Amino acid sequence: MKAIKETNFNFPKQSSFYKGKVRDVYTIDHRLMAMVVTDRISAFDVVLPEAIPFKGQVLNQIGAKFLKATADIVQNWVIAVPDEMVTIGRICEPFKVEMVIRGYLAGHAWREYSAGKRTVCGVALPDGLKENDQLPHPIITPTTKAAVGHDEDISREDILAKGIVSIVDYDQLEKYTYALYQRGTEMAAERGLILVDTKYEFGKSGDEIYLIDEIHTPDSSRYFYAEGYDERQATNTPQKQLSKEFVRKWLIENGFQGKDGQVVPVMTPEIIDSISERYIELYEQITGDQFVKNEQDNILERIEKNVLESLNTLLSN
Repeated sequence: MKAIKETNFNFPKQSSFYKGKVRDVYTIDHRLMAMVVTDRISAFDVVLPEAIPFKGQVLNQIGAKFLKATADIVQNWVIAVPDEMVTIGRICEPFKVEMVIRGYLAGHAWREYSAGKRTVCGVALPDGLKENDQLPHPIITPTTKAAVGHDEDISREDILAKGIVSIVDYDQLEKYTYALYQRGTEMAAERGLILVDTKYEFGKSGDEIYLIDEIHTPDSSRYFYAEGYDERQATNTPQKQLSKEFVRKWLIENGFQGKDGQVVPVMTPEIIDSISERYIELYEQITGDQFVKNEQDNILERIEKNVLESLNTLLSN
């Protein structure tokens, strides 16, 4: 199977290039952004050495579907999706925070809670909760958006005190975040899933706020299967989940959490295939669509051709 680890295109009127953890971002004519979702995978803010076949296609197609399904809540950056692995959209100035929202005590929040903390990002949590318990109500636990290194937890109070986001904009981001999570929860329930937690990124173009990046994908979200959730909680059995958390747990079990001096464990073909299969499983579960593998040998040529055709149309308008 082919996996795209990196790209190196030179598009017409290309004005800059940025390589993120998993995305290659091309700025076109200082007004458009062509985002190639590669098959790179990151965990603990570290890009792992092996790429995962079809991961980029999964993320881009899920993101496109949910951005379209939430456009009535908040406008988003997407203009065109010319390829399974590419989205073209308007350039926005990102807010320097990511809006993480949690309906259940899982992942990072659980690790903090189990270490004895009862406040996460300034939000108080009650005693007596177990891992994966539903919270009394969804909570927003923002993080800083680091250009390099680890994102850090931050409270609403610190965001406003440091002037990272204005109070007017932040209040609006909170409203959008709660509404998007509610829509995502409803759509997940229709597919027999629970949207445990997720994150949203926003930006501004002029005075307008836009939802940017991907939403409700396995890289940005955690899902449980709804069937059997209550029984598993009652018997302290791990939840059956669809998210990238299984990758993090595999890394932790093999002595890696992104800390200095730690080495990423060997990613065998079996591990790579299993991760790919889990991403495809989530795609089919959350969208209800059968995943169609595009197994062309010339993936890079296909991407370049499709993007060029789209840009020719967009730049001529």
